Amino acid sequence: MTEKNYDFKKRMRVVHLPDRRDFAVRAGADEVLLDESWSIVLADDFGQGGDKAATDFQDYLGVSMSLPLRLYRGKAEISGPVIRLCAIPELRKGAFQLRVSGTEIMLGASDIAGLWNGVVYLEDCMNLQSAPILPLGEQKREQLVRGRRVHSGCGIDDYPDWQLKAIIHAGFNIIDVFVKDFGVTAGGHCDINNLIDRAEEYGLGTFLYNYLPSYKHPDDPDAEAFFDSIYGELFRRYPKAMGLCLCGESLEFPSKDPATTGKRWRESMKDGIPDTRPSPGWWPCEDYPAYLDCIRRAVQRVKPDAEIVFNTYNWGWADNQQRRKFLEKLHTDFTVQITFEIFKQNRIGDLSCPVMDYTISATEPGYYFTSECENAKATGHRICATSHTIGSTWDFGPVPYVPTPYRWIKRFRHLNHALSAWGVDMHYETHHYGWWPNAVIDLRKANAWSPREEDLEGLLAKIAARDYGQQSSAAVLSAWRYWSEAMDFYVATNEDQYGPWRVGPAYPLIFQPNITRTMGGKEIQFPTSPGAHFGHRIIKTLYQPYENEHQSPGPLRYPAEIKRLEQMQSLWEQGLSVLRGSLEQMPANKIDNGRRLLALGEFIYHSVITTITVKRWWLLNTRLQASSDRAEMLSILDQLVALAESEIANARATIPAVEFDSRLGWEPSMEYVCDKWHLEWKVRQVESALREIASYRKMLEL
Repeated sequence: MTEKNYDFKKRMRVVHLPDRRDFAVRAGADEVLLDESWSIVLADDFGQGGDKAATDFQDYLGVSMSLPLRLYRGKAEISGPVIRLCAIPELRKGAFQLRVSGTEIMLGASDIAGLWNGVVYLEDCMNLQSAPILPLGEQKREQLVRGRRVHSGCGIDDYPDWQLKAIIHAGFNIIDVFVKDFGVTAGGHCDINNLIDRAEEYGLGTFLYNYLPSYKHPDDPDAEAFFDSIYGELFRRYPKAMGLCLCGESLEFPSKDPATTGKRWRESMKDGIPDTRPSPGWWPCEDYPAYLDCIRRAVQRVKPDAEIVFNTYNWGWADNQQRRKFLEKLHTDFTVQITFEIFKQNRIGDLSCPVMDYTISATEPGYYFTSECENAKATGHRICATSHTIGSTWDFGPVPYVPTPYRWIKRFRHLNHALSAWGVDMHYETHHYGWWPNAVIDLRKANAWSPREEDLEGLLAKIAARDYGQQSSAAVLSAWRYWSEAMDFYVATNEDQYGPWRVGPAYPLIFQPNITRTMGGKEIQFPTSPGAHFGHRIIKTLYQPYENEHQSPGPLRYPAEIKRLEQMQSLWEQGLSVLRGSLEQMPANKIDNGRRLLALGEFIYHSVITTITVKRWWLLNTRLQASSDRAEMLSILDQLVALAESEIANARATIPAVEFDSRLGWEPSMEYVCDKWHLEWKVRQVESALREIASYRKMLEL
């Protein structure tokens, strides 16, 4: 079966999967099995959102459990067993209470968010049972993580109702929207108030993620009016937005701190000579807290209860004392957002190889995260973690998620510690790469509530049986273990995460000697959709080390990194082998899940091969240009040709996976970067490089 581009959206919008029920499953002594004698009653008025939640549960039972039940509204007495959805005003926001007996199921909440959370919980319980069975008894469930923020999984700032419905089912409770101007998001013109209202009906709050420029110093005489015209006006126009997210890199200002350039990063030079000091968006400037306070005052004059989050990750590499001074001056009404893994120090032998961007290769937090959390707690700030607990990071840019659940389990436990130690009770769970339904999301949903599910490995086994069948579950768990271990050997450098990891096997191989009559550069623009939010702007095609003062130089790192990636490749291949052998054991209604997991695994496997090839390619190109020995240079050309031919084969071998699953090769901010067209483009590009190599060979023989 071949999918067309964007066909994955058709699958994502099916929130209630059909034919989940196993009619052979029977209720135990301490359980109740629902049958057609039961009815659903929406006893209290939760508004239009309440109707949607009740109808959703009715639809779920009919579609997934083959159990059509009647839905009634109001307090009229209903004969027979009943599922009663009712209001319990004293419950906390988002919480719900559940009481299950043989003749009545009472689900109570104080608000629409709690009602939705309760309905989704019932559905999750039944999905794990593969039957409409619930345990008898009573429980009250409350959120341990008060805010779980997410971006759309179907397109940049694209939130149709079905996506909002999918988001609440995945366990999130806040959507983030990039705001570039009034009425303009990263997805284009948008009726933001309508989006906020629609999200509210699904129990979701809305955060405005700031992309509005406000280049103004707080000491300027017109500063208050200036900031009010932007941030005050933002909340006058969108009064029901619950908060605002700010980040240094998108919030530059003309700082007077002599430790910085005092300019935008693109302007940080004089007479063409770069100023090596950081620009204000990347340094905890002495006057940055005053700048942020102008924004806070502008917002709170209009909406006093708006939560304002500021992300400090742009200077997470800075000295802890410098970061502490910044937080001491930052108003305590701000929530401080801190990235879990970035800048974490790693050693490969005697080499320094820190984490440079988002990755699940780091299951433990870095020093920036732990020290910044300690600082923020001491200064009285609320804390939000950039956690990536949707199961995805920048590890493999155009994949829906990274199938390494055992690593995510380790991260969850560190995040649980952060909650108890520092009060980290909000998570920014994904960036613009969105989300996709997967086992990691189900694990986190169970682990982020009280009472908390502590046996996540046991729950993962149940999820594997649910999604792939009991007979194949052991093999799926084994594949996940291999892949989780393989990520120990992942390489999280800037050049890789902005290069081959970002686009996968479609990444080009550029022959670096510059054979030119026009004196042009060798970097090429990666082909992306003209309407993409970022597109080619976050893809660097001329592979080279992006050096950093805290990182060993590329020529030292690459041989060691290649060896580690070869270990990763071997472990990943073992996982693929185990999974392939289990497909024939999967039930007919689950075999598609297995094939899509296999396609995802194969895509990542080919991405590993590409990254190894690219590093070898750079080393050979560097040796070639440094050599003055004709024989050595000819030998290097032979090796480059062999690499190019093997990479052509690798790109072609990836095509079946992306044709089978149209979500592979796509990412919301870049759109398609590794579909069949891009893989064939890669083949054409490498064939062009081979022609350049042939020309260079002739030059050596002149």
